[in-house]
Amino acid sequence: MRKQEEFGSKVATHSQVSARQVDRDKAVHGGLSAKLASAGIRMTRQRRVLLEILDQSDAHLDARTLCERAQKKIDIDRATVYRTLELLKQKGLIDELDLMHLHGEMHYFEARTGSEHFHLACYGCGKITEVEDGMFERLKKHVALHEGFKVQTARLEIGGYCRACTAQHKKKSRV
Repeated sequence: MRKQEEFGSKVATHSQVSARQVDRDKAVHGGLSAKLASAGIRMTRQRRVLLEILDQSDAHLDARTLCERAQKKIDIDRATVYRTLELLKQKGLIDELDLMHLHGEMHYFEARTGSEHFHLACYGCGKITEVEDGMFERLKKHVALHEGFKVQTARLEIGGYCRACTAQHKKKSRV
C-alpha cells in the first residue's frame, strides 16, 4: 500500500490501495472505540469524537488539527485532546510520529492498523508516502533472530526527495 499526503493542504491521495486493504483498515480503525472500552476506559463524548476523527482521516493529524476538527463538532479543550492522545498511545492504539520534522517540531498521530509500514518524507514538497512492504517485516525478523531482540514496535522514516521533486531538480540542472 502506498498513501501520500500533503501537509500544507491536509489532503491525502491514495494509489495502489486494494479494496480489501481499505476494508481491513476500516475494520481495525472502527475497533478503536471497542478496544478502548474493552480496556475498561470510559467512553466519553469527547473521546468518541476524537476517535471518529482519527478513524476518518486519510492524513496524519497533529494535535492542533485534531483539536480544531473536534471543536467544529463539540465543545472540547486542548488539554482533553492531549490527554486522550496520551491515553491512546499508552493503550497501543495510536502511534506518534515526527515524520522527519519536516514541519518543525510537530508530531503526528495515526491509528495502528496492524499492518506494518514505513514512511518516506520528501524534503522538497513535504509529501509523506506510506510504504507497506514485506521487507520491513523481514528486517524485524532479522533483528529478532540475529540480535535476540523481541521487537514490540518498529518505526522507520526515510527522508529524501520524491520522484517528482527529483525529476524537477534534474530539469532545472539541465537548463
